[in-house]
Parts: sequence; structure tokens; C-alpha cells
Amino acid sequence: MSMAGNLRKVTGLSKVGGLRRVARLTRRRARVDLSHPARSPLGTAVVNCVAYEEGSRVPAGRDLVETVQRIRKADGGFVWLGLHEPTEVEFAGIAELFDLHPLAVEDAVDAHQRPKLERYGDTLFAVFKTVCYVEHTELTATSEVVNTGEIMVFVGQDFVVTVRHGRHGSLGPLREELEARPEQLAKGPAAVLHAIADHVVDDYLNVTDSVQEDIDQVETDVFAANGARADPGRIYQLKRELLELKRAVVPLGRPIMDLATRPIRVIDPEIQAYFRDVSDHQLRAAEQIAAFDELLNSILQAHLAQVSVAQNEDMRKITAWAALIAVPTMVCGVYGMNFDYMPELHWKFGYGMAVGVIAIVCSTLYRGFKRNGWL
Repeated sequence: MSMAGNLRKVTGLSKVGGLRRVARLTRRRARVDLSHPARSPLGTAVVNCVAYEEGSRVPAGRDLVETVQRIRKADGGFVWLGLHEPTEVEFAGIAELFDLHPLAVEDAVDAHQRPKLERYGDTLFAVFKTVCYVEHTELTATSEVVNTGEIMVFVGQDFVVTVRHGRHGSLGPLREELEARPEQLAKGPAAVLHAIADHVVDDYLNVTDSVQEDIDQVETDVFAANGARADPGRIYQLKRELLELKRAVVPLGRPIMDLATRPIRVIDPEIQAYFRDVSDHQLRAAEQIAAFDELLNSILQAHLAQVSVAQNEDMRKITAWAALIAVPTMVCGVYGMNFDYMPELHWKFGYGMAVGVIAIVCSTLYRGFKRNGWL
């Protein structure tokens, strides 16, 4: 669709009322960047709407529709619209304004998507799984280690629409960093897509470094002197949290590689070189996760082996004591039988001899078991 056609569509839809609701929403509610840690939400899905020309921020219009029209008339800038967990009703007018595909819109609203990259005409739709490390004083069998969210990004020739789900994956500071580098921002919406991908993948590396500290602590506890008493629930909990991290990191490899190597209209060739760097970082994070998974398997096997060894030692001690107790039990059992004629039954030294034999045999057995490490 041509630029003039887009403008006619925008104007026509606003008269019908489909976009007028979006315009009223942006005028009536203050735009608050939910991703910025210093700001608080005001109950609106619209986080921010910023227009850029030649890498510099320009004043926005009275509402979203006017801002988009102004940028499209200027022919060279783009609009960055940020949303946080929009409803289907809130997103309907925006989808009409930017001509977004219904399937992509459904994915953006419902969330819980797998990392992916899809092309709908001249629009790219990318899904990123965001992760953050949950701080805890002590790792337990129920500790939450990794928390995940999602960022969906629509990229066109003159717009970027970001839809964020979850309470992390900050984009406010990222926007400020990009605005401090106008030469990078001047490369268009693809520069924003790269910045988001780079930000998400950098968080992967930060989280894997923090998870490694937990794994090191568990490994130390398992191989300590009382490693058999370590809680195996912590190992299973780390494996579950690592699986959550793996679901976010590993599927992103193919989309990032496509952005780095495949020719895409809305991706400037200069930007593709930056995506190759992001791909390297993503591969590093995926390799770390695979190594952590193998290490946790080894730690778990080592713990189970220690438990088996401890059980064997306990069984040997029980067997040794049972053998010691068997000697007096046998002697007393023989002399406890009510026979009239038994050896040394009426001998005055018989009792002492029986006790002495029991003591000698038990002492010999004890020394033997002690020497062999059974006691």
C-alpha cells in the first residue's frame, strides 16, 4: 500500500470511529512508561508514543493518529509506540492504523508465545522472551530463580510497535540510551529492533551468570563432608528454573540468525552486522545453559551416589553390630535349653568361662570390623 493510500486509510478510519477511540485514549490518559523503574502505571495500555526524524525526537501530535500522519507526510521518520499488556479492544484501533496482520495481533494480545520471527507483507513481527533473575537469600526447593515475560515487536517502514507483558524487560532506559545515539537511531525502525534484541540477549547472559552462582553453591554443598545430607529438592528446582530459561533462550537462535543473514526489506544491511553480534551472544547463552544442564545432571548423580554410599556404610555398621550381638545370643541360647546333661553345667567355673568366651569372641570380631572400616 502506498504512503498516500495509508494516509487515506488513516483519515477514513478516524472518521468512522475505529481510530478515534485510540486518539481519545492517548489524549485522555497520561502516557506513562511502565518499563521505567522510576515511574508508576496509571492503568493504561499506552506506555509512550514518540516520533523521530533523522535520529532526533520530534514533537508528537495531539493524538496517535495525528502523530502518525505527520511522520508519514514528512517521509523519513518513524513512530515508536509502546504498549503494556493491551486488551483486544485497546489494540484494535492500533492494528487498523498500522495495518497489522490479525494473527500477529492475536499473538501480541494473548502472549505466552514462543520466540519467533514472522513476516506479514512489509511488516516484521518478532517475539522475544524476557528473563530476570529473582534475588533470594537462600536457595530452597521452592525458590523462584528465573522470572519470564515477553516483548512483541511490530516493525514497519515508518513505525515500531512494542507490546510488553510482565513487570520486567525495561524499555524506558533503552529508549533513553537510543536517543543519546541519534546516529544509530537515524537508521530507522530496524535500529530499535536491534536494540531490543541486544537488550534481551544481554539479560540472558546476566541471568546465566547469576544462575551459575546458585549452581556453584549447590555443587559445594553436595561435595562437602555431609554431602549426602544435602537437599536434592534444590537441584530439581534449579533444573526446573533452567528449563524455563532454556525455553526463552534456545528458540531465539533461528530468528536472530535470520535477521543477521537473510535479506529483509525493513532491515538495513548495516543493521544486519549488529544482529550477527547479537547472534553470537545468544549462542553463548544457549551453550552456557546446555552446560549448566549437564552439570546439574552430574551433581544429581553424584548426590545419589553419595546417598548410596552412606546407606551402604550404615548397612555395614548394622551388620557388624548384629554379628557382635549374635555371639552372646548363640551361647545363651545353647545354655538356656532345659537338658539335664550339658557340658560343664554344674562346674563352678562354667559361668565365668561362658562369659569369657563371649567377651573374647566379641572383642576379636570388633577389632576385625574396626580394622576393615565397618565400625
